Amino acid sequence: MSGPIYKLFLLKPLPSWYALSEEEQNAIDAKVAESRDKVGAKLIVACESAWSSEQWMGFGVEEFPDIEAVQKHTAYLNQLNWPHQYAESMTLLGTKWELG
Repeated sequence: MSGPIYKLFLLKPLPSWYALSEEEQNAIDAKVAESRDKVGAKLIVACESAWSSEQWMGFGVEEFPDIEAVQKHTAYLNQLNWPHQYAESMTLLGTKWELG
């Protein structure tokens, strides 16, 4: 698959995330951002949605240059135990849809 890949993520932090200090949370966030940078991805938007959803505390969209970049970033998130230990999430991948 060529061309940009967009990743929508829905996120709910788990109690283990809140058990971390702010410094520890910031360190993990920095590692996630570093991984994103290494694979050439960018965070398009991150939104706080707890005010409108009981299930999802936040959501966002990332843009990756290709599917290999998505796979590399996902592997790094797994190494950090991000999707298993610190957050419940749902993701959806897609490509740009030219309408009209």
